[in-house]
Amino acid sequence: MAGTRRMMGFRSVTITFLSAAMFCSQTVAFQSTVATPMITTARQTSELYSSMMDAPRNTASSPEMKKKDLRTFQRFLEVECWKNGDIRDLDRTLLAVADACKQINRIVQRAQTDDLYGAAIDPLTGELAEENVQGEVQQQLDVLCNTIMLRAFCGASNNVVCAVASEEEPLPRSCADVMGYDTSEFNIMQSGDYVAVFDPIDGSKNIDSSLPVGTVFGIYRAPDGASAGKDGLNLDSFLQRGTKMVAAGYCLYSATTVLVLTLGSGVHGFTLDPDKQKFLQTHPNIRIPDVGSLYSFNEANYREFSEPVQQFLTSMKQSGVVGGKKVSSRYVGALVADVHNVLINGGIYGYPATRDNVNGKLRLLYESAPMAMIMEQAGGAGSTGQGRILDVLPPQRKKNNGHNKGDDEPDDDEAGKGIHVRVPTYLGSVENVYELEQCFKFYGEDD
Repeated sequence: MAGTRRMMGFRSVTITFLSAAMFCSQTVAFQSTVATPMITTARQTSELYSSMMDAPRNTASSPEMKKKDLRTFQRFLEVECWKNGDIRDLDRTLLAVADACKQINRIVQRAQTDDLYGAAIDPLTGELAEENVQGEVQQQLDVLCNTIMLRAFCGASNNVVCAVASEEEPLPRSCADVMGYDTSEFNIMQSGDYVAVFDPIDGSKNIDSSLPVGTVFGIYRAPDGASAGKDGLNLDSFLQRGTKMVAAGYCLYSATTVLVLTLGSGVHGFTLDPDKQKFLQTHPNIRIPDVGSLYSFNEANYREFSEPVQQFLTSMKQSGVVGGKKVSSRYVGALVADVHNVLINGGIYGYPATRDNVNGKLRLLYESAPMAMIMEQAGGAGSTGQGRILDVLPPQRKKNNGHNKGDDEPDDDEAGKGIHVRVPTYLGSVENVYELEQCFKFYGEDD
C-alpha cells in the first residue's frame, strides 16, 4: 500500500512538472511569435504603438483598415448638402462650427494648466463679471467658448447666418454686430437666410472635477418675408417651433471628443482624431433602441418632482422597463453627456419641473429643441410630459404701446423672455417616453 502511495505521488509530481513545462514552452512560443519587447519608458511605449499601427494588416476587420475607410466630416457635409439642395449653403457654416468645437476641446483640455477656472474678470474694472441672463456668474470658460461660437456662425467668409442667439447673452445679435461691422447701413452679412442658437459650454461647472461637458446648437431658416431691419436683426426669426429647425447638433468633450449632427435625415456621429485633428464618421446612422434600461434623472430632487414623475420613477425601479428588464441609473449632470449616453444605449433622460423651477431649467430654443430633433431623427422621442417638444411655440412678442415705440412695434423685452424660455424635458427611447407620458395622463399635474 505504501509503495502504491509513493508511486501515485511520483506520478502526480511528474504530471505537474510536465504540465508546467508545456505551459512554459507555449508561453515562450507565444512570446517569440508576438515579439513584444519589455516596455520600460514612455518613449518605448510610443514607439511600440507606432510600430503596431504601421504594421501591415491582412484582414479587413483590423483597426487600421477601418480607420482608412472612415469618412471625414467635411466629405460627409459635401455629399449631404449636395443631396439636399435646401441646405446646400450650410456646409461652410457647419465646418466652421466643427472647427470651433476643436478649439473649445483644446480649451477644456487645458483649463487647469492655463488656470481658466473660476469667474470671468471684467478687463476694464478688474472686478468679477456680472451675472448672465440666467442669473449665473459667467465663468472664464463661458466667455471664451461663447466668443468662439459667435465667430464660427458669423465668420466674415460665411454670409449665410444673419443672426445668433446664445445662452450667455440676454438678446440675439446680428452677425454684422458680432463681427464689428457698421449696422447702420445694410451690408452683405445681413442677407443670410438662417439664424443660429447655441449653448457654448453646457455643464461648465463639471470641468473643475474633470467631468464631461458639451456644446449644443441649432439652426433655423428665417421665416419667409422676414425683414432683417437696419441692424440686421429680426427677433421674430428666433421665436419658432423646433419643427422649423433645419440642423441640430452637439459636441461632447469627454474621453473622446464626439460631434453628433442631424440635417433632418438621420443622425451621424463623428469622433475627433487627436493626431490628425479631423472629425471622422465613426457612428453613421445612429438609431436609439426602442426601449432602454438606462434612466438619467437627478433623483436628489425626487421630493420636488410632480406626482406623475415620481410615479414613473418608482414604477420603473420596482418593475423595470417594458419586458421587465432591470433599470440602471446614470447621471453626470451635464446635458450633452447624459443625453449622449441615452442616445447610444437606450433609455430616458429627464429634467422635470420642480417646485422651485416650475418649467424645469433647460432652455427650449438652444437645449431642449435641438436635442429633441436629434432624438427624433434617431428614432427616439422628445417630450415635455404633456406633448412633443418640437411643437412648443416660444412666447411671441407683444405689441408695445409705450411712448418710445410705435403702436405696431413689438417689445424686444418680450423677445428676450421667449429666447430663454424653459420647458420640462424628457428625451430617449420611444417606449420609455411613452410610459412617462402615460403617467402624466393618469396621475395629472401636481398642483
